Amino acid sequence: MKTFRRIIVRISLLAIIIFYITSIESYAFDPPDEYDHQFIGVTKCKMCHKKEKKGLQYEIWRESAHSRAYETLATPDAKELSEKYGVIDPQKDSKCLRCHTTGHDAPSEFKGRKYDISEGVGCESCHGAGGDYYRSKVMKGIRRGRINRERYGLIIPNEETCKECHNADGHMPVKEEFNFKIMWAKIAHPIPEG
Repeated sequence: MKTFRRIIVRISLLAIIIFYITSIESYAFDPPDEYDHQFIGVTKCKMCHKKEKKGLQYEIWRESAHSRAYETLATPDAKELSEKYGVIDPQKDSKCLRCHTTGHDAPSEFKGRKYDISEGVGCESCHGAGGDYYRSKVMKGIRRGRINRERYGLIIPNEETCKECHNADGHMPVKEEFNFKIMWAKIAHPIPEG
């Protein structure tokens, strides 16, 4: 009987090891789906990023046009412009929501409890859905180089990230040509050294 148990235990351990190895390999070689991580909303990010030692990043966002992007869709100007493009309600149409909100087209299971479309262009629009990287332990591991940020969904935005929405030939015309250097300086929110 003891021999039979040992065989079962060994087979079980072998199955676990094979499962673990194949799951690592599949992650390493398969490109991630568009929605591998959950959108958690600005409120979750604010918990840490409102502090002075983090450069008051939440305040910088709150004072930016990004935080009001969804609200602008309710203005008379937005409604007038949207009529020209056959949009009935800019606050409900994907043509507008794609760039004026965060993760609007993600399936509901990828929207956390605190997800709120009215937050406009939140942290996760540029940095990726934060459901897996928002925890302090993960963020510290990423900053120290011990954790691969991409595996957890953290994006370091660049000019191409911005131009997904800020472009002349996109969904609707923009008021002026996008100047990355000028606009980046307006929204820059680095973590202070030290």
